[in-house]
Amino acid sequence: MEPAVQVRALGKRYGRTWALQDCSLEVPAGRIAALVGPNGAGKTTLLHLAVGLLRPDAGEVRVFGRDPRAGTSVLADIGFVAQDTPVYRDFTAAELITMGGKLNRRRWDAALARDRLALLGIPPDKPAGKLSGGQRAQVALALALAKRPRLLLLDEPIASLDPLARREFMQTLMGAVAESETTVLLSSHLLADLERSCDYLIVLQTAHVQLTGPVDELLDTHRTLVGPRAGSEAVAGVEKVVRASHTDRQSTLLVRRGTGPVDPQWTEHEVTLEDVVLAYLADADTRVAASAWGVPA
Repeated sequence: MEPAVQVRALGKRYGRTWALQDCSLEVPAGRIAALVGPNGAGKTTLLHLAVGLLRPDAGEVRVFGRDPRAGTSVLADIGFVAQDTPVYRDFTAAELITMGGKLNRRRWDAALARDRLALLGIPPDKPAGKLSGGQRAQVALALALAKRPRLLLLDEPIASLDPLARREFMQTLMGAVAESETTVLLSSHLLADLERSCDYLIVLQTAHVQLTGPVDELLDTHRTLVGPRAGSEAVAGVEKVVRASHTDRQSTLLVRRGTGPVDPQWTEHEVTLEDVVLAYLADADTRVAASAWGVPA
């Protein structure tokens, strides 16, 4: 099956600073993919490149095999909710739905938007500027879903919401995706929310892709090992030590497992998505700092 998003050697520069550099990844169709990284990692830049709002300085991005800047045909397949969940604040939800229908004539589903907002108790005749932040986010999501997109891009739409509003937003999103074959790429740094909803992971840090793959597979192939104080020697059954911490007598390692059994001196523990993400982000920071000082990492 053709990937929903395919990126090859992608780069985007602002002045002398690379927001993304030599990035290659795929988002398989039908997945709910989490795009994770700290502020400044390049998440928003990647989404803006995928939706055609920016032009790459290197490499290429394809959405369902097409360049999002090469014409408007692929844009009809994309729904996008930007970080500040933009809606015209003087327009009511009903007026926004009407406007959406005039701008998206291909397969606009006004009834879907109205039904979702009614289910959430959002008044159709109240200006968006007088709604709460959570309600505006739900309006933006309803408009994006009414487009019946094949790909839905969400740029940290829940970052500023309170826990209850975040839960309601994610429940609405998951319910909508379950009813369709929409692929979702969701940028966020709220790992607990992502672990409950996403089945694919992309980790960005310092303008580069650090990790990508199905969440179940990543959790299965990573472990925390606790054992004797480790030096530089390799540990049997370990492909890569991602992150290590030490005391005088023991070491704790987050590792990617190899094909053979792990040395029995080490006790294995399962990891969470948060464990894996934070380990790779810390590993990237260590390598960047070492490079800056000319030290091998």
